[in-house]
Amino acid sequence: MTASVESPALRWANLRVLWSFVRPHRRVLVLGTVLGLATTGAGLATPMVTKWLLDGLGAQAPIGPAVGLLAILLVVGAVVGLIQWILLGTLAERIVFDARGSMVRRLFRTRIGELSGRSSGELVTRVTSDTVLLREAAASSIIQLVNGIVGLLGALLLMAMLDWVLFATTMGALAMVGIAVGLLMPKIAVAQQQAQAAVGRLGGVLEGALRALRTVKASRAEGRESERVLHEAREARRESIRAVRIDAIAWTIAGAGIQIAIMLILAVGAWRVGMGALAVSSLVAFLLYAFQLMDPVSTLTTTFSQLQSGIAAAARIREIQALEVEEPGETSNGAAEGSATGTVPPAHTGSSAGRTDAVLSLHDVTARYAPGSAPALTGVSLDIVRTGHTAVVGPSGAGKTSMFSLILKFLQPESGELRLDGVPFAELSADEVRRRIVYVEQDTPLVPGTLRENVLYTHPDADDEAVWAALAEVRLADRVRALPDGLDTSVADTTISGGERQRIALARALVSDPEILLLDEATAQLDGLTEAAVHEVISRVAAQGAVVTIAHRLSTVIDADRIIVVEAGQVRAQGTHAELLVADELYRDLVAALRIATTVGPLLAAGTAPIDDQAVAVPAVLPGSVVG
Repeated sequence: MTASVESPALRWANLRVLWSFVRPHRRVLVLGTVLGLATTGAGLATPMVTKWLLDGLGAQAPIGPAVGLLAILLVVGAVVGLIQWILLGTLAERIVFDARGSMVRRLFRTRIGELSGRSSGELVTRVTSDTVLLREAAASSIIQLVNGIVGLLGALLLMAMLDWVLFATTMGALAMVGIAVGLLMPKIAVAQQQAQAAVGRLGGVLEGALRALRTVKASRAEGRESERVLHEAREARRESIRAVRIDAIAWTIAGAGIQIAIMLILAVGAWRVGMGALAVSSLVAFLLYAFQLMDPVSTLTTTFSQLQSGIAAAARIREIQALEVEEPGETSNGAAEGSATGTVPPAHTGSSAGRTDAVLSLHDVTARYAPGSAPALTGVSLDIVRTGHTAVVGPSGAGKTSMFSLILKFLQPESGELRLDGVPFAELSADEVRRRIVYVEQDTPLVPGTLRENVLYTHPDADDEAVWAALAEVRLADRVRALPDGLDTSVADTTISGGERQRIALARALVSDPEILLLDEATAQLDGLTEAAVHEVISRVAAQGAVVTIAHRLSTVIDADRIIVVEAGQVRAQGTHAELLVADELYRDLVAALRIATTVGPLLAAGTAPIDDQAVAVPAVLPGSVVG
């Protein structure tokens, strides 16, 4: 994969990103620059003091002052250089921390759709690896650039004062070096960007393979996955070696150019000394300045290389900063939370059992994940009553998860309207919507930390009594009490089964009685007894609030007060289990395919039940059967 040279506009945009991390620390940067200039000044003064010392020896004058000044310059240069090194090292780490903090905060606020198609491992690489490359470019490089330019110009100025012929010879050699290195700079930039992109791809592939390690082992695919990861590692190695080679060429040209300049200085200087046009002390001082040129030239070469790496890192960081984010306190129409249009009615209080008014409504909603893509939902209209259990079923890809994404404001509708307690979603902030709607994912991930932190994750202000009550409801309290550290057990230090993860996630939702509970089938990995207990919990919550479940199992469908059948992004039918068995062919097909009992009346003696004037076989109900 080849990368083209960035346009000037993009390079300026990347430099602005680079400067945005430096700007808060500009005072420290100025101090570091002053210290660097002091070190450079001490170095520039040394050859002239050496000339003074040599002239004193030739004239048999006292050399004590010259020796003393040389010692002072040495000590001052060393001490100031040490202070500058510590200062810049600290500054660099602060810049890295600020960059990581900025990226992490933005990633967690980014809209769900913006991250689709992006590997989490590749995003981790941007936060870890790219910010390290940013460190040198944002801290040391700027000061090194200033010091290098000052050191180079200062040395050249003093060389011109010593002898203009030798100065012209030196400038000719440096001009050739500068042209050659300048031609290599764009190639260095491209090589650095390709190398960093390859490292990002490597991180993404490795993270994905490790996340599916059980599947990898069970499929005997260790060798294949290792080879796939190593293929990306080889690509990263190839791109990095290419960048190293270009860097090495630039360094070699710079070093060789200085060596050639020194050889020419020796030859021309010896000729001028022989002619009597130049003193030996001046030639020695000139040579010392020529040797000093090695440092600013190599510094500038290194600095440009670091800046190219930093600019490439800034380009990848800029991509993160360009991601569209959610503002929890801002409504979809731009109003701030608590403003006139953003006022949210309070959550219901007291018993609401038996209330059939809609707490959540979708009116002719159409949504798609990207402009120009096929709609995920088309013209969906439905009401979720304030109390009761609603199950959503349908084939894979029917739009069930998209419906949940809309309700949670992960996805914005293209047309139509959602309402919460009669208030349009456009007037509600994402934070307020999610405060009233509790969501339990099917994958039920646990966050790093303790069991207590996981259970309290949605409601961090709940007390221990509420935590234990929630764990008891999902039949997990005894298991947690048996752990050595109880609630303070780290989830990384104990083996947690898939079913236990589901129960922890459900307990997280139950710590504070939810007003609206969205479940992406929270019983998929539970045993029969625990599943029955969880269904009791769902029934309890449904008696005083709204429970909406994406249903994949028979028990969820049978227990639901209402079932919504979704197909191809549209609501096909609604009703109870018995009603839909009679009225909807797709629902009957789902049921029949899973061998679910289709009885809507007394069983016939022959083992059949009448459906749409047809006799349909009635096999036994199989626990754990899947719907949707």
